[in-house]
Amino acid sequence: MAQSQTDPRVSSDNVDLTNCDREAIHLLGRVQSYGALVAVSADWIVQHASENLVEVLGTSARDALGQPLTELLDDDALQLIRRRLRGLETGPVSTRIFALRLHERAFDVSVHQSGRHLIFEFEPSETRPQGDALSRTYPMIQQVRDAASFDNMCQEAARAVQALSGFDSVMVYRFAADHSGEVVAEAKVDAGPSYLGLRFPASDIPKQARALYKRSLLRLIADVADEGSPIVPDHSPEGEPLDLSLAVTRAVSPIHIEYLKNMGVKASMSVSIIKDGELWGMFACHNRTPRYVSFETRTTIELFAHLFSYELVRVTEQARTKAQKRTQDLHSKLLMKMANGTELSQSLKVLSDELENVIDHDGVALISDGNVDAWGMTPSEEELEELARYLNTTDVTQIFATRELGASFSDARDYAQRCAGIMAIPISRTPRDYLIFCRREVLRTVSWAGNPEKPATLGPNGVRLTPRKSFEAWRKTMHGQSAAWTPDDLRTADHLRTLLLEIFLRLSDQTAAERERAHERQELLIAELNHRVRNILNLMRGLVSQSSQDDLSVADFAKSLDARIHSLARAHDQLTRQDWAPVALSELLSHEFAAYLGDQSERVRIAGPDVLLASEAYTGLALVVHEMVTNSVKYGALSGKTGLVDVKLARSASGALTIDWQESGGPAVQPPERRGFGSAIIERSIPFELGGEAEIDYPETGVVARFLIPERHLTDPGSVVSLQSHRAPTESAAPGLSGRALVVEDSMIVAMDASDILSDFGATEVEVAGNVKQALDLLDRESFETVLLDVNLGKEQSIPVAARLAELGIPFVLTTGYSENGRLREDYPDCVIVQKPFSNETIGAALVELGLTRD
Repeated sequence: MAQSQTDPRVSSDNVDLTNCDREAIHLLGRVQSYGALVAVSADWIVQHASENLVEVLGTSARDALGQPLTELLDDDALQLIRRRLRGLETGPVSTRIFALRLHERAFDVSVHQSGRHLIFEFEPSETRPQGDALSRTYPMIQQVRDAASFDNMCQEAARAVQALSGFDSVMVYRFAADHSGEVVAEAKVDAGPSYLGLRFPASDIPKQARALYKRSLLRLIADVADEGSPIVPDHSPEGEPLDLSLAVTRAVSPIHIEYLKNMGVKASMSVSIIKDGELWGMFACHNRTPRYVSFETRTTIELFAHLFSYELVRVTEQARTKAQKRTQDLHSKLLMKMANGTELSQSLKVLSDELENVIDHDGVALISDGNVDAWGMTPSEEELEELARYLNTTDVTQIFATRELGASFSDARDYAQRCAGIMAIPISRTPRDYLIFCRREVLRTVSWAGNPEKPATLGPNGVRLTPRKSFEAWRKTMHGQSAAWTPDDLRTADHLRTLLLEIFLRLSDQTAAERERAHERQELLIAELNHRVRNILNLMRGLVSQSSQDDLSVADFAKSLDARIHSLARAHDQLTRQDWAPVALSELLSHEFAAYLGDQSERVRIAGPDVLLASEAYTGLALVVHEMVTNSVKYGALSGKTGLVDVKLARSASGALTIDWQESGGPAVQPPERRGFGSAIIERSIPFELGGEAEIDYPETGVVARFLIPERHLTDPGSVVSLQSHRAPTESAAPGLSGRALVVEDSMIVAMDASDILSDFGATEVEVAGNVKQALDLLDRESFETVLLDVNLGKEQSIPVAARLAELGIPFVLTTGYSENGRLREDYPDCVIVQKPFSNETIGAALVELGLTRD
């Protein structure tokens, strides 16, 4: 702050921005001349009065002091006042009476409590009727409600207050977080200066003035040249001045009078705009000549300000509701992506448009478990790691937001053009993880109403911060700042933080549950291994015993036994092989029954539609079928020579597979005396492993069982190009390539095999990418005739690559080691799906289906 060069008393030690804040503007001891004031005690004895009281009540102030108020007012007026005052005990802090008759004149009266005093203020009432305040304000507030935008809404409000008050100029003045203000709307009827778009420093409206604006919502200064009328006495006998905080006729601070004179204003009125209990802004009214507005009209204007505040809240709540809806939609989509195994960073990238709709930004960085993943305009990875260490010094329970990161973190000044402001959302406690939204630098020219750094000088009211004399636009260019983070941004970020924490907790619970299931499954498999090792000799003995029942030669006996042992081995091989394609249920059943029945397959009757089983379903169901067959061979229908087993397959309305098992023609059945491990496999494997159902009963005529496999574990034969595909290319539709191809596969050996296959079909060159980023980079730089795309690429899925291929119109083949089901079709664009392990034949058939053939 510049010092005065003319007065040695002015120094930084005794003049600062708080000088105005310390001015006791509520203890000025005067009222404006348009009204008179009386302060009475609890027993209605006059304690203070303004010197112009004689103009109202015909009694001088000094004669009124010490007298009961009943001596100054007639009975009718007193009774009306008493009735109105009953509401002050529990209701509003003040009451208003319009056109009260006093000594054959009409006055508008305001009454309020101030400490131990009851203060009465009297203003001459207008002779012409004002009409109903609501009927005057309703059409105006309807114009505000119908406005197309926030700016239009404020402009309509300024016009309404200008029409109601008759002032030359009415401005809508909005406070910022630092208490500076900006004129966001203006209505003028003269050629005076315009302040629209200009900013005013916080010192222009001191702290104690802002506090009074919250308590007393309307303030009229009818004539800045009015010296006012003193209140006598100026102090009580105890030495206390009269508190005029809520007095409507309170005189004006000399500093404020000087400020208005410097602006060329002869009369002013300010009307508070309160939102959510805080001072949001005000209607600032200026006039080039003195102007008095009646108390009744001021009340109408105050009513309009209340209604305008409600409209602000309504608009804010609408915006908040929409923001919450967008955040909830993002949350739902994030859950869907992550439920499919997509990591959070990849899910956020895929949903980048939705994320930008939630919070406007130029770049995003996710710091999680020490890993940095960023997209858009952000600091580099090294810079983000430094930033994370800085954020670790902030409150972990709070969102950290700044539009000028370099002001508190000096290293950030080096990349202010890329990221000047950040909003960091902490999404865990240990380790510190953050989702950071970045905003680039925006060079702004701020227009102030004069230099905000006002010099301290010796003014007419002493050494203090003198009000500026020039209000011409003073412009300052702001560097190193981004667009400001709004309260709505912070609320949305807090909501997003809650949703992300919910996702992390859910994932943690899922991880813990998965570990528990894996542990239980490991124990189950170990027990199954022990069970099978203990029973393997008994199983071999059973095979020998059943084979020996036939009247066979030694050679035929050896041949039959060898066939059954090999059949059983093939079934076990199906259980243990890795990276397998979906297997037909009919294949599982035939392997299990063939191990025991050999050429007596007519003893098993299978009816119903076949299905392909996913690997996890095949493993669990194979255990169950094996136990059912083993029990039937040992104790049930297949233990004799004439028994039968009927297996009926059906699909329910939900798409689930039902397997009905019925044994007949065997020995009489007795329920097992104890529930061994085999029984546990039959009854618990399918519900536990697959989320299905299992029921078994032991009627005397034969075992009856029913199993249900959920639809997600099934694939209809023919809906994918499977390992046993018969869609070999024909002479007229042979696969053929003539350009460059791309293989996106994280296994080097599989990628080499795929490259050779595509080369065999004519690809001139084959590029290989092992992850999503490499694939997207290649697609940005090169063009390709076709792409072989794996579903899972290590820890990420290839959905972003598929989306880019669809956008570019490049046909592609999706390869997967899992069963193809509806979820793949939902997540991926239109393509041909090939099951792993693939071959020349299956890839060739897929290329033909894509229309990539030789002429």
